[in-house]
Amino acid sequence: MLRGAHAISLDSKGRLAIPTRFRDALREECDGLLICTIDISNPCLLLYPLAEWELIEKKLQALSSTNPVERRLQRVLLGHAAECELDAQGRCLIPGPLRQHAGLEKKIMLVGQLNKFELWDDTRWQQQISDDLLALPREGWESSERLRDFAL
Repeated sequence: MLRGAHAISLDSKGRLAIPTRFRDALREECDGLLICTIDISNPCLLLYPLAEWELIEKKLQALSSTNPVERRLQRVLLGHAAECELDAQGRCLIPGPLRQHAGLEKKIMLVGQLNKFELWDDTRWQQQISDDLLALPREGWESSERLRDFAL
């Protein structure tokens, strides 16, 4: 499980060092091969272990290439997908166009989301968390069947 928010830095070449606690598992699970693409809903990137990305590809492959909305989704996600292999030091290179899309410069946040990471510019991440906390309802959880029985 990929979890937690980790403040990390991009080096001058656009590489990020995956936290040590994830490196061995990623090397074992996917031979250190990750796939990075854009998030269509937020100004961040999504970084998947290869096996998790292959599940997304199957879903994308099942979409119609003649339906304009489905084709757009395929084009955007697959067109931006880039292989990012962990090097011996546990770093992976994030391609320039992807870094530019998410506004990634030096300080970034690597945020575990169970089956993938999100990569955020630090400032955007802080704003997103603030917005999310304000948007969470104080009551009314029962309006969502999946949240009705959710408790911490």
